[in-house]
Amino acid sequence: MLQTFVESSIPHQKLYSGAPFPLVLTPGQGAQSLGLSHLTQSIKAHKPWLQSLLHRAGAVLLRDFPVTTASDFNDVVEAFGFAELPYVGGAAPRTKVVGRVFTSNESPPDQKIPFHHEMAQVPEFPSKLFFFCEVEPGTGGETPIVLSHIVYERMKAKYPEFVQRLEERGLMYTRVLGEDDDPSSPIGRGWKSTFLTQDKTIAEKRAAQLGMKLEWMEDGVKTIMGPIPAVKYDESRQRKIWFNSMVAAYTGWEDARNDPVKAVTFGDGQPLPADIIYDCLKILEEECVAVPWQKGDVLLLDNWAVLHSRRPFDPPRRVLASLCK
Repeated sequence: MLQTFVESSIPHQKLYSGAPFPLVLTPGQGAQSLGLSHLTQSIKAHKPWLQSLLHRAGAVLLRDFPVTTASDFNDVVEAFGFAELPYVGGAAPRTKVVGRVFTSNESPPDQKIPFHHEMAQVPEFPSKLFFFCEVEPGTGGETPIVLSHIVYERMKAKYPEFVQRLEERGLMYTRVLGEDDDPSSPIGRGWKSTFLTQDKTIAEKRAAQLGMKLEWMEDGVKTIMGPIPAVKYDESRQRKIWFNSMVAAYTGWEDARNDPVKAVTFGDGQPLPADIIYDCLKILEEECVAVPWQKGDVLLLDNWAVLHSRRPFDPPRRVLASLCK
């Protein structure tokens, strides 16, 4: 029998409770030579099984399948059949490529992008993310991933009072946006592309739908989000998760307009303790898995289970993304 998908192991994986992270699927014997349409048909046929793997592992890497272009990647995303989530309220500068496919964060290669759950700072966030490596990096440029409940458990064990306060008060995020995109900044998305409009009234309406307050300034706008929860309960896995952009905002939301220390505070406006934030960053680094990208890799992440980041790189590198409800 022809097997399209075979579980494989790679050197970078970690084991959590005996389960590999990420789970890696490669073509089975005889399936290597089959084309894209065989892959997309197999995804449709085995969708419940693939979803159960994602639920168990939190991250699934498809490697060595015949996915070479943005359009191929779009076909793979479509085959899974998850509803598309429009990128409204996110911070990263990104460009639509084809269909449901966007560039991932287009900030400069020498900048690292800190760990975050995708769009954790807005109420409507994707439940799943796809990444695709169209051009593998010269060096670096991995997308490290980490299991959120592990981060929560380690933080709770080490800083119980801080975590309790976080659970009680939540977080407040503040970001100043220019009018247009600033590609030199990792959070450089201007207000026009953040809210997909040139009209301030429509921007205000869309911000309100996200629960966001806007304060207009001479050359841009200050967005205030929160208080919103910093820890969520993942019903489907019955566990608490570290669902926030605290470390990302505190260590990375920095550009000409933004001071990262003011970017995130407790929900009551009190400042966060720097030493604990930087220790949390250390825990994220210790627990993460950074698999070097290979051309054609498709990485599927459950945004309820996994935080991701990006390491600096030497060009070229082109990693594309798609967000699903």
